[in-house]
Amino acid sequence: MIAQTVCTAVSVADLGVAVVTAYRKRFLAAARIAAYALVPVGLVMTGVIGWVAHSVFSPVAWAGFGVLGVACLLFLGTRAVERRGGGQEERRVRRGARREAVAPTSADPALGKGARPASGSRKGNASEDYSDIEAILKKHGL
Repeated sequence: MIAQTVCTAVSVADLGVAVVTAYRKRFLAAARIAAYALVPVGLVMTGVIGWVAHSVFSPVAWAGFGVLGVACLLFLGTRAVERRGGGQEERRVRRGARREAVAPTSADPALGKGARPASGSRKGNASEDYSDIEAILKKHGL
């Protein structure tokens, strides 16, 4: 009952401010103030104010809000851990995926047994590579 009276008084006062604003030829601002003034009356008429008044003074409602807060913290905490590096299960899955995605370390089977040059003759390979490039450039007239 007190909440309804307070909301009605606030609405009447705000409607008075809207009338004064409209008298000063600021009709858009007056309409906006009137809209804000009607919100408390609408809340009283729909019963929201009564529900809020009963909830505010109820210890069970406050305990419920506490449980909801803990649930939100758990959700946010698990998301933060997941983004930073995940749990052990996800690490195992990622490691397995990396191992499957890695290409073979050597192309020896594709080349055959004697196709790979010895590692000590590196200088000779470089000159062969340049001779191929020189031949291509000469072919194109460069």
